[in-house]
Amino acid sequence: MPDSNAPAEALRHRFLTLEILRYNPQEAGSLPRLQSYRIEEADGMTLFIALNEIRTRQDPTLQFDFVCRAGICGSCAMMVNGRPRLACRTLTLDYPDHITLTPLPFFELIGDLSVNTGKWMRGMSERLATWLHGREETVDVTRIEERMEPEVAEAIYEMDRCVECGCCVAACGTAQMREDFVGAVGFGKIARFRLDPRDTRTDDDFYEVIGDDRGVFGCMSLLACHDVCPKNLPLQTQIAFLRRKMAMVG
Repeated sequence: MPDSNAPAEALRHRFLTLEILRYNPQEAGSLPRLQSYRIEEADGMTLFIALNEIRTRQDPTLQFDFVCRAGICGSCAMMVNGRPRLACRTLTLDYPDHITLTPLPFFELIGDLSVNTGKWMRGMSERLATWLHGREETVDVTRIEERMEPEVAEAIYEMDRCVECGCCVAACGTAQMREDFVGAVGFGKIARFRLDPRDTRTDDDFYEVIGDDRGVFGCMSLLACHDVCPKNLPLQTQIAFLRRKMAMVG
């Protein structure tokens, strides 16, 4: 309950203007436009909360994605003042009172702020075969799991924290110029399985999928992917490591 003795200025919140790109490619006659919404900022407000308030109280047609609201699913990624961010992890307090929201570039647009990252992520995973390649064709589920050194398990877990939000791809200069570029999310997955002692693939095998301009040699080393990753994954280190290893194979 607010303190009745607190000065009025301390109880007052800002009013925010959210300028949002509106466009539904499925709707005949729809054209891209920026639409402004004005809301009162609340304590601890995130962009996710702000967008939900707009959709609930002002415009139920506004399209954006969310699932977990905790920075785990990666669904709410969007461009915030020109930078890829997760809406559920972005506090409005960290921004001026005018915020521009647009959908992630590169991915197929569903509508407004909603893009189909899943379609691209699945195609990338199939192309790179990002699953464990074991020594046996069949798996004995009753067998005790193989032992693994704690430091190796920690390194694998570090790369497994990727939520496939698409922020790294949206920030990538190479990806904007060529649609067939693997992108940092793909390199991260390759690095994860290269670390796994249970995976039987060699560097020659990995070279076949990332050892060209569509892979690590197409990276311009701008490393915006590293800067915008909401999970703070060591993308810079892993890309540099993979490039050195692939150069040795080539």
